[in-house]
Amino acid sequence: METLLIAFDSTQQALRAEMLLEYADIEIDICPTPKEITAGCALSVAFPSSELVQVKQIILSENVEIRGLFEKTSDGYEQIQ
Repeated sequence: METLLIAFDSTQQALRAEMLLEYADIEIDICPTPKEITAGCALSVAFPSSELVQVKQIILSENVEIRGLFEKTSDGYEQIQ
C-alpha cells in the first residue's frame, strides 16, 4: 500500500492535522519530514494513499495550512499538490 506525506510550515498545523485525521479514524503516522522536502516544520503526517480524498477534504474544510502533499518515488519525494 502506497503511503503519502503531508508536510507543514508549522508544528501547530501538524499537530492540528494529526488530531483532525485521528478523529476521522484515518490511520496516520507522525514522522520526521524527509530532508528532500523543504518545509518549515520537522514533523510530517504519513497516511495511506487510499485515504487521499478524505484527507484533502478535512484539510480544506478545517483550513489546515500545509506545505504540500508528497508521494515517495524512486528519486525521493515528489509533490502531488
